[in-house]
Amino acid sequence: MTVVDSPEKALFVSTTQSFLQKEAPLARVRELHAAGASFDPAWWQRAAELGWTGLLVPEELGGGSVSENGVADLATVAELLGKTVAPGPLYPVSIVLTALSECADAQAHAAVIESLISGEAVASWAVSEPGRGWEPLDPSVTATPTDAGYRIDGTKDRVEAGAQSDLLLVVARCNPDGSEIRQFLVPTDAPGVRVEPQQSVDLVKQYARVHFDGVVVDAAIGGAAETAALIDRQSQIAQVLQCAEVVGVVQTVFDFTVQWALDRHTFGRPLASYQALKHGFADMKLWLEACRATTAAAVADIAERSPAAGLSASIAKSYVSEMAGRIVQGCVQIHGGIGVTWEHDLHLYLRRVTLYRSLFGTPEEHNLRVYEAEKAERSVAGRATK
Repeated sequence: MTVVDSPEKALFVSTTQSFLQKEAPLARVRELHAAGASFDPAWWQRAAELGWTGLLVPEELGGGSVSENGVADLATVAELLGKTVAPGPLYPVSIVLTALSECADAQAHAAVIESLISGEAVASWAVSEPGRGWEPLDPSVTATPTDAGYRIDGTKDRVEAGAQSDLLLVVARCNPDGSEIRQFLVPTDAPGVRVEPQQSVDLVKQYARVHFDGVVVDAAIGGAAETAALIDRQSQIAQVLQCAEVVGVVQTVFDFTVQWALDRHTFGRPLASYQALKHGFADMKLWLEACRATTAAAVADIAERSPAAGLSASIAKSYVSEMAGRIVQGCVQIHGGIGVTWEHDLHLYLRRVTLYRSLFGTPEEHNLRVYEAEKAERSVAGRATK
């Protein structure tokens, strides 16, 4: 994903790398964890000033990308974030900005978009629900039409930075028979909103369960006819950004594990000289490059709004989530006893890939989506040949 093909992109990448190395090293991640914090709001505003938050937003709404391909540029940032398992609400803010800037009434949300791009406000996508898998278009939360607008009732789960957010983009059913799905922008300080922090396996990624009890909002985001397609695009972006970050995680872990095996000697020989480890590293390298390739293909399809974008995102999410854990666990084993200590940085990376495996669809859920897509394609092909 990190393809430097222009001076502007080179400057953007080097600036992002320098910022993360200086402002979000692994030592800072540990400090935030010790303080019980997720991210520093002032740090997030400085990150927003680098242009991260506006990459998916059109220029007329205050955004803009480096290479005129905002999805690819944002995937590059995500990959770099993975190198230090950096904190920050980049993904939830980007997903909310996608919804606001691509809906039919985008201009009506210009003030909110500006505040999110500047980093002054934080927003998150409230889409998952307790005890349920990845079903973004099948929410149990309801939005009942009233004279004042809508009344929202129900509970959302695994809302990233829920306790740190000013706004939540809530997916809900909003007509009597439950067939119409809409999204609503809800302030976290609105009457009837209760945010319950949830524990995360990651050191700095914090989540929350959010309860909505008769929360009144004026209107939905965009039109009813466009909502399903917009939610699908938001899902694709969320999935591919996680994949891009995981590629950055795995590349970093693989590189320092290979170097450790070269530096570590046993019986007068480097560990890396033993055939069993050579074969293991060869397998890991193959899996890593396959992760990179499937993610790059998904990034390209999503950027082009290809009809195959959803399938590509599911392929990437399934493969990367499955293989990343295997690679990082293998690196832990190669390190031996030191690899399972708190002092070693390996567990910071392992925690991040373990967390991401279950968010926005597990590998098993995406395997089923790929299977259903392939089955439908075979069915169409079979009818065409008759």
